Amino acid sequence: MNEVLFVAFPYVAVALAIFGGVYRYRRNRFSYSTLSSQLLENRTLFWGSVPWHYGIVIVLLAHLLGFLMPSMWQAIMAGQYTLYTIEIIGYAFGLAALVGLCVLFVRRLTMERIRAVTSPMDWVLLADLLLQVGLGVYVSLVYRWGADWFVNTAVPWLVSLVSLNPQTQYITSLPLVVQLHMLNGFLVIALFPFSRLVHLIMFPFWYLWRPYQLVISNRPVTTMGKAHSDAEWA
Repeated sequence: MNEVLFVAFPYVAVALAIFGGVYRYRRNRFSYSTLSSQLLENRTLFWGSVPWHYGIVIVLLAHLLGFLMPSMWQAIMAGQYTLYTIEIIGYAFGLAALVGLCVLFVRRLTMERIRAVTSPMDWVLLADLLLQVGLGVYVSLVYRWGADWFVNTAVPWLVSLVSLNPQTQYITSLPLVVQLHMLNGFLVIALFPFSRLVHLIMFPFWYLWRPYQLVISNRPVTTMGKAHSDAEWA
């Protein structure tokens, strides 16, 4: 059973994310969008979207740093006060993400116009994200110092998956709720190509190195009888 959950399932989830994403892009690339409902309602969206995005980005960056640079991360966590600080910051941003996600969920549930443009996959994604973030907040609160033990449990397991030499012993002894948090993370990855999450890979990074463009706007004739044109670099 461990091989199915902690070996087969992660590989299937990643394969679905890659091949499903490529298929969707080739078949309907214009659906690679957040499908934002901001034009329908903006005030509640702001109070949900801002804490959700800021919170989840910081939490994911911390997870990513621990995975990519475990030795450096472990050295940083060796300091008692540093560990305390990271734990508090992580919990605060995780809680912010959870609160923001709850606001977004209630917004779609209670506002008729927003509910009308919400697809079944939107509900599935929101419910799964709520579960994932809720589990993360619970783990950080009940099983303290996750910033430290994460490097010695989840990271070796993930590295073994990447190296195609799965080692499940790193996580099979962990509490059930921690295992569920890890597995549900791969479920989010599996849902990636079938949901709004695909917009994450469409961020225009190429704007960073594209050449400047000359944008010219022509104004109508003024009362003085002269036409003006302005040029600016963008």
